[in-house]
Amino acid sequence: MSDPNRRALVAVVTSAIGALFGVAGVGHAYLREWARAFAWFTLVLGTGLLLLATFTDPTAVTLETLPIRVTLPLTVLLAVHTLDAYAVARRSQASGSSTSVAGDPAADCPSCGRELDPELSFCPWCAGSRNLESPG
Repeated sequence: MSDPNRRALVAVVTSAIGALFGVAGVGHAYLREWARAFAWFTLVLGTGLLLLATFTDPTAVTLETLPIRVTLPLTVLLAVHTLDAYAVARRSQASGSSTSVAGDPAADCPSCGRELDPELSFCPWCAGSRNLESPG
């Protein structure tokens, strides 16, 4: 399996695991899409709170007594959230943003060959230098 396909698969798996626990945004956080992860988290949390306040008695509700009018929309939102994590991973693969760094032609570590984080001046995998030499 190629690295971009593995990245999309890991994003979907982490998103699905997060969805099983009712936490949206985990797959997007893995992809370092922080704003999108926060947006999904707040959307699902806000929707859940709104549905709970509207259709149940919040003081007497348990997981077993949640009505379908609450669980179905949340399940749909969490499924769409997982599909969106997959789409974001594939989009970043198609545009090359996951492996290319703006202004830096070498997006792989010269020592170990793994992907570099554009925000770090060293390789997080082997602690090797990025060789950030200025042109000229």
